[in-house]
Amino acid sequence: MTKLLLVEDHEELWDFLSRRLRRRGFDVVLAHNGQQALEKVASDEPDLMLLDMDLPIMDGWTVAKTLRTQSNAIPIIALTAHAMSGDRTKALAAGCDEYHSKPVDFDLLLTQVDEVLLRREEKDA
Repeated sequence: MTKLLLVEDHEELWDFLSRRLRRRGFDVVLAHNGQQALEKVASDEPDLMLLDMDLPIMDGWTVAKTLRTQSNAIPIIALTAHAMSGDRTKALAAGCDEYHSKPVDFDLLLTQVDEVLLRREEKDA
């Protein structure tokens, strides 16, 4: 079972996404701030992270940059309300593998999850 780390500080969104992802067969681990995200990556070893970029304690930009300094870093999909020109480029430059603007389009998000995991498998093969 694919394990996803959902890092989101808004209860309505983490509840919505975690329930829908679990129904799709994913094992979902939650973190509600950037520091918890780093701790969960180390302790739970998820296959992929869905990372809100605006988080308390440590923002998602810092989390992504920190994780990119590690070897064999976890794939990251940025979840952000930042949908201005250049925000996608900024997220990718921070170390994210993909970018998804809020409000979440769940079907598109699932497609992105599948694509990022497939790229990871091909890279590791």
